[in-house]
Amino acid sequence: MTEQTDPAQVPDPAEAPEPDEPDEAEQHARFDVEALPGGARSAIEAVLMVVDEPVSDVALAAALEITVEQVRGHLTDLEREYAAQQRGFTLREIGGGWRVYSRPEHAPVVEKFLIDGQQARLTQASLETLAVIAYKQPVSRARVGAVRGVNVDGVVRTLLARGLIEERGEGDGGAILYGTTTYFLQRMGISSLDELPALAPFLPEADLLDEIAESGRG
Repeated sequence: MTEQTDPAQVPDPAEAPEPDEPDEAEQHARFDVEALPGGARSAIEAVLMVVDEPVSDVALAAALEITVEQVRGHLTDLEREYAAQQRGFTLREIGGGWRVYSRPEHAPVVEKFLIDGQQARLTQASLETLAVIAYKQPVSRARVGAVRGVNVDGVVRTLLARGLIEERGEGDGGAILYGTTTYFLQRMGISSLDELPALAPFLPEADLLDEIAESGRG
């Protein structure tokens, strides 16, 4: 006797689940770094040219989708290559992260360039950023950006180049903290930060700045 199938047990093709498709982020992330011009080594250089803080080999490996060992090999080769070619910059590992720096031998030229550049007037954006750093130091770029409501990476680089601010170690999460320099006091005509007008109470507290910074990244 032929066994009959209950129609209720037969799956409807229209109700069958569709195969998962990679989302846009996954599709965007999939690439062969070796297919890019110059391969992984040039890709590492491209990343290092845009970072404001030292980046770890682990972070580079994740971004390029290669192994940490491969990244370390490329970094070592690049460092040797720059030295052999007597380039004006070099790669240095500081605090577990890599970054491009000017060579110490060229310090006199760099110093003269920076001193000459200090004669130009600061823009309004630079003055506002400098004020936030002066009153909330030591402070990270994210917190400064939270106060001003804009990205301050370029302005911070300008203030560093002018010698008005300097790095003051690391804060939570490894973020570099910034504070004003002795040169800043000289330009302001004061002997200590205690002589600054009482403006700090009108700026957001650190916890609120972190909140604003985090919401800005979302």
